[in-house]
Amino acid sequence: MAKPGRPGASKGKGRKGPQVGTGGHGRRALEGKGPTPKAEDRSWHVAGKRKAAQDRLDAARERHGKGGGSSGGAGARRTPRAKDDTELVTGRNSVLEALRAKIPATALYLAARVEMDDRVKEALALATKRGIPILEVMRPELDRMTGADAVHQGLALKVPPYEYAHPLDLLDAAEESGQVPLLVALDGVTDPRNLGAIVRSAAAFGGHGVIVPQRRSVGMTASAWKTSAGAASRLRVAMAANLARALTDLKQRGVFVVGLDGGGDTALPGLALATSPLVIVVGSEGEGLSRLVAETCDAIVSIPIEAATESLNAGIATGVALYEVAKLRAEG
Repeated sequence: MAKPGRPGASKGKGRKGPQVGTGGHGRRALEGKGPTPKAEDRSWHVAGKRKAAQDRLDAARERHGKGGGSSGGAGARRTPRAKDDTELVTGRNSVLEALRAKIPATALYLAARVEMDDRVKEALALATKRGIPILEVMRPELDRMTGADAVHQGLALKVPPYEYAHPLDLLDAAEESGQVPLLVALDGVTDPRNLGAIVRSAAAFGGHGVIVPQRRSVGMTASAWKTSAGAASRLRVAMAANLARALTDLKQRGVFVVGLDGGGDTALPGLALATSPLVIVVGSEGEGLSRLVAETCDAIVSIPIEAATESLNAGIATGVALYEVAKLRAEG
């Protein structure tokens, strides 16, 4: 009588013999999924979401008639984003001056149990009048917000990034007003006080806007706002991703480009181009105009000064040039 086998065992089943093939079912897995798509083409990727948002923004601008082209291409005008993030103006005097100058602000931070002197009281009154939220915070929190090196004296004013226009928008607005366009462009000017003074001079002498480049240039900070003495709220500032290209775009619209430089071949007094659509380009006090910008200019003019004085700073030079242009236009 045969002995029963072990439970679960089967005789002769342990040997491996010829196996049936897969019939190519695993070949697709070995081939892979093809090349990896670009980041901006993947809808779930950050770059893809950014591209989709920009496409929607461009489409909305075209629907509302804000499209338009810069030189050589169609599509909406793209204004570079502000270089500076939200700014905090600190210190009682600085905050009070900023509020008096009506600098755009979104919040006034007040340290808890701060000493209420006349400056603090006036700052609170001005903020309340303008509808700026007043937020009371503990002093350690205000220390953290303003940074270790800042002396806030219990007050800080939150200033949002400046909303820049497109350079061609300034020209459009000037033409719509029926006036002869007069713009100012800055090349390498890094002092915010100079920018504020230039904005103030441009507003005083009939200018229609100021253009700053996106790189190696000052932006509309709180200091520039204060120096403009309120003119920044009346005169628009545009930002150009590439200043030389922006000046070329303006030239194609019939604007003459005049650069200010101490070694210019034309004297500013009696400038023949003054009565034409004009953009005055001002370089930095130390380096002057950059090579590409100088090559774009239709003329390089100089301001006659005493030989003992090497140069004028950008703010003063721009004010003199704008005055001369305004005088020549009034005479013409």
